[in-house]
Amino acid sequence: MRTAIATVCLSGTFPEKIEAIAAAQFKGVEIFENDLLSFNGTPADARRMIEGLGLETITFQPFRDFEGMPEPQRSKVFARAERKFDVMQELGCDLLMVCSNVSPDSLGGIERAAADFHELGERAAKRGLRVAFEALSWGRHIHDYRDSWEVVRRASHPAVGLVLDSFHVLARGTDLSAIRSIPSEKIFLVQMADAPRLDMDYLSWSRHYRCFPGQGDLPIDAFMDALGATGFDGLISLEIFNDRFRAGSARSVATDGQRSLIVMLDELRQRTGAALPDHPVLPPKAICSGIEFVEFAVDERSAAGFEQTLSGLGFQKAGRHRSKAVTRWRQGDINIVVNADKEGFAHSFNITHGTSVCALALRVDDAQGAINRATTLLDQPFQQPVGPGETNIPAVRGLGGSLLYFVDRKSGLDRLWEVDFDPVATDDFSGAGLRSVDHVSQSMHYEEMLTWLLFYASLLDVRKTPVQTVIDPGGVVQSQAIETHDGSLRLILNASQSQRTLSSRFLNELFGSGVQHIALVTDDIFRTVQSLKENGVDLLPIPENYYDDLEVRIDLSVDDVERLRQANILYDREEENEYFQVYTKTLVGGFFFEIVERRNYKGYGAANAPIRLASQTRLASEAVPSGL
Repeated sequence: MRTAIATVCLSGTFPEKIEAIAAAQFKGVEIFENDLLSFNGTPADARRMIEGLGLETITFQPFRDFEGMPEPQRSKVFARAERKFDVMQELGCDLLMVCSNVSPDSLGGIERAAADFHELGERAAKRGLRVAFEALSWGRHIHDYRDSWEVVRRASHPAVGLVLDSFHVLARGTDLSAIRSIPSEKIFLVQMADAPRLDMDYLSWSRHYRCFPGQGDLPIDAFMDALGATGFDGLISLEIFNDRFRAGSARSVATDGQRSLIVMLDELRQRTGAALPDHPVLPPKAICSGIEFVEFAVDERSAAGFEQTLSGLGFQKAGRHRSKAVTRWRQGDINIVVNADKEGFAHSFNITHGTSVCALALRVDDAQGAINRATTLLDQPFQQPVGPGETNIPAVRGLGGSLLYFVDRKSGLDRLWEVDFDPVATDDFSGAGLRSVDHVSQSMHYEEMLTWLLFYASLLDVRKTPVQTVIDPGGVVQSQAIETHDGSLRLILNASQSQRTLSSRFLNELFGSGVQHIALVTDDIFRTVQSLKENGVDLLPIPENYYDDLEVRIDLSVDDVERLRQANILYDREEENEYFQVYTKTLVGGFFFEIVERRNYKGYGAANAPIRLASQTRLASEAVPSGL
């Protein structure tokens, strides 16, 4: 299969789009007519630019409101088609994509449409060109691929073929079995698009919410399996209309598109055994068993204050790097690395972002396999000099320019604490009862959210949960969790279009996307809170009204509610499963810690999020942040 992408997917000028498509290693491009119309040059100029970057124009689209028109409109649309053929020949493109008619003047009837396409095929063939027919899901008379195929079949012309668009097929829930009986040579083009499940009209859904395969909820796998059963080995192109993509970087979006196709075709090969010699075989998705460490970039001035915060949370200094100003702090199974070295990546990150999380290290089954999969998916590998005998941990660039490390046991990378660090002798230590990282919450620009969803979902063996809408005093935040099946890794992605939400203000303070908070697990949140208070840790105060409502909303005793109130603990319950949450006050830079206790509870306390956000917003307006 040959893969391509439509210019309509990307933001920017026509030359910027073409350059981004080439940089993402595509070989084919669909030219959306409006992009060519806005280009300050001739179609021949466009062809030279496209071919100069190693690309081929596979399709010119869309040709609208063609079939079933009465006279005199019918004669006019054929004249218009001839002009498009002129443009195509200058472009060096042999395929015109025709979408089903939406004009109120159009007339129905399969035979009438087939006759129109037969004539169009005759005209195209005289120029060595072809035409392909697509059923729009909101087409006036033809909105089902089975009808568009019947038109193509009855047109009975070698220059007339079918377009299958995954969005138009799947959005309507159309049965896929008929695809399997379509002769593969009559499928001239397959256009791929995913989308979230939304209850809205097809036109608005298509024009604003399409996304790349794997970013949405449509059954793309089933569509590809049906297509694969035909023996199809032709053109597959991405056609996406999405407001986020139009606001994002053309190069980043084009890379996402290529990544989505690599994963989609590799999964097709795994499910069906399809022979795809021109497409890379991916190593398996990395199986993650947790977070090995969280690394903070700090400077000398802030290091002491940050380490005091960690000490208050019950962490103990457990190691000192043998050659760098880096320390390891530990509690239970949690490792926090404090990097105050004056050289290297963390130092550069600190200069740009201040005290912040500069890296996460994941425990995986095969670190080298993970890095191999990442590079095949066009993720950016990272390498920096290491000293003699020090552990060289494979990594790729992550959110906001941070790093994502991979640590495994088979390669001995899990021995980094023995190899790179000298132990620090300490007295008996009990900590505050924290035992592991529950989840890491990352805030990002709204237009980046689908990018990082695809990044994690394509690289790691994780599942995505439905998007949650969270009300912040400054606006609406979209939140989506990505998690392993056993919950050993949980990542929360947050984004907002409002500049006044807590997550957006964090982006401004951090100068970019990053980790806004880390949730740590305890088995006894009341004991942990008591320890934190004794250690002088400031916890986020929760309004009295919350507990008054809790007392009548959930079946808890008066004494239980009072314990929660005294400890500023938020509470949620799903059937018999319980969730307890408490937060530190926001530290400098907008970062904070969360402490949670789960009692068979699977969610993240979404019902409490508006309360927490309102409390943080109120506190921020009243006082200067503390800590760090």
